[in-house]
Amino acid sequence: MANAAPSTSLALPDDPNVRGDIVLEDPIEGREPLVRGDRDFHYITEAVCRGNELPLMKTPSTFVFGLLLAFAGFLLFGGYVGWLFWEGPGIWGNNNPVSWAWDIVNFVFWVGIGHAGTLISAILYLFRQKWRMGVNRYAEAMTIFAVICAASCVVLHTGRIWLDYFLFPIPNQMQLWPNFRSPLEWDVFAVNTYFTVSLLFWFTGLVPDFATLRDRATVKWRQLFYGALALGWRGSARHWVTYEKAYQILAAFSAPLVLSVHSVVSFDFAVSQLPGWHTTIFPPYFVAGAIFGGFAMVQNLIIPARAWLGLKDIITIRHIENMNKIILLTGSLVGYAYGMEFFVAAYSGNEYEGFTFINRAFGPYWWAYWIMLSCNVLSPQLFWFKKLRTNLYLSWIVAALVNTGMWFERFVICVTSLHRDALPSSWEYFVPRTEVLFLLGTFGLFLFLFLLFIRFFPVIAISEVKTILPQANPHWEGYAHAKGGH
Repeated sequence: MANAAPSTSLALPDDPNVRGDIVLEDPIEGREPLVRGDRDFHYITEAVCRGNELPLMKTPSTFVFGLLLAFAGFLLFGGYVGWLFWEGPGIWGNNNPVSWAWDIVNFVFWVGIGHAGTLISAILYLFRQKWRMGVNRYAEAMTIFAVICAASCVVLHTGRIWLDYFLFPIPNQMQLWPNFRSPLEWDVFAVNTYFTVSLLFWFTGLVPDFATLRDRATVKWRQLFYGALALGWRGSARHWVTYEKAYQILAAFSAPLVLSVHSVVSFDFAVSQLPGWHTTIFPPYFVAGAIFGGFAMVQNLIIPARAWLGLKDIITIRHIENMNKIILLTGSLVGYAYGMEFFVAAYSGNEYEGFTFINRAFGPYWWAYWIMLSCNVLSPQLFWFKKLRTNLYLSWIVAALVNTGMWFERFVICVTSLHRDALPSSWEYFVPRTEVLFLLGTFGLFLFLFLLFIRFFPVIAISEVKTILPQANPHWEGYAHAKGGH
């Protein structure tokens, strides 16, 4: 590109009709438009492709710093995995009876993070919600990277990783066969199906935009790279018909996965006989919590990214507000589930069940329970007020608190249900050792992949966003003005 990019942002010149970060509401719709200002098709293409087409040597310094920081976390992840291979799970703080701890907590946390991507992309697409078009690409990418982190957690927790091939239904000399009645085996199929369909759905939506980058490329490696990913796309009527059919079929496949995948993950706990786990509320409770945490992670990623990439006119306050409304709804559902757990424990008359929940709130891990309750139930209640849910800084802070609370929720479920069993002589207090490095490493892996994505892949669905512009309407009055009023 001819002009040097700013050192901190890739924003195009502001529209003079736009005032700050919020515009006046559309007098027809009565709310902020999905694309701010008097924008056209050319602006959408330029704004989205600008960050991808920037020469590598002109990458803004802020992005380089963030990428290096994430890469350091990725190296931490790789180093820790190597140490785990060498020493074994003994480097963790797991004990008897707390045999499931940090590893499973991280697995359930990361699987939950990936749920918002499928909800925004598939279900909102099927319901023709146009506001999803500005944020769906971020959410889809987040889903892929979160499931990769979740898979690493569940693979590494088995201990002797080099014997994991025993988990697959293949003939072996030990005559072992997976127990298909186990929810752990159900997880394998559920998460693999979710990852495969999500990956296909994400890639299918990217194909037209890859072709745009291919056609605009002026460097050989970009032409080859994006040309291979575009799969020969030429934008013909036949290509568009096939694309839309495939996209709709994949959306229809993806929609049930929103409910099924985290329900199956909840069965890891719900089908057991352990007090605190054996409860029928877990499937809807886990699904609501997954959407809750997933949308919070989308907010944490998209608010800084829209500012750095200069996409404030495409990802507007209306998008942020809509996602905050969903966070408020699902947070209230999660709060209801917390209260219902105590009610069911008291109503059942089972003294062991009752003790488990009293121990959660007032036992040795009381601090984890109240952090969970404060972050997940109290902080989203701020979004009842429009002024607060349209505040970018507050939205980011609340989203960070929600993600913190959702991690502590999984910690409370796993650890507080195990550390005091039916034999007081077996009670043990779990203290993590080196697992904190593993958690930081997964965040490094996640952010490293996400930053590479926003640097080389189009972060906005260009072709979809153009459909919501006034120019997409063949009867748009601007066409008459362009022809001299005829």
